[in-house]
Amino acid sequence: MNGRQKFYLLLASFQVFLIFLVIFTSNGIVTFVAAQVPTTLDYYDSATTIALGLAVAISVSCAVLGSAWAMKTVGTAAISALSEREEAFFKAFLVVALCEALAIYGLIVAILLWTKIPSPL
Repeated sequence: MNGRQKFYLLLASFQVFLIFLVIFTSNGIVTFVAAQVPTTLDYYDSATTIALGLAVAISVSCAVLGSAWAMKTVGTAAISALSEREEAFFKAFLVVALCEALAIYGLIVAILLWTKIPSPL
């Protein structure tokens, strides 16, 4: 197994770990809050909470991975273009900034989904 395969295996296991962390953390928080409130909170311990938590984790991870891949590809091309012509700095900077914006869009979507997770308070 070469270094690239080890990296992707480690990345995939980290993603699985994050998904389980989101599932069990949201379930644990909801159970903890439900134990303190005397009413029944079946809605807050539903599949909606788990699905929204998974959607948050997936939106952040996919956006960041896509941004990193685009940054790797575009960044190397931008560096090589800058080494040939220095006046291409603005174009190279613009393309790299667009790659960064992809990660920010994923974070915004995750925050919007996170605010939709039901809260018993």
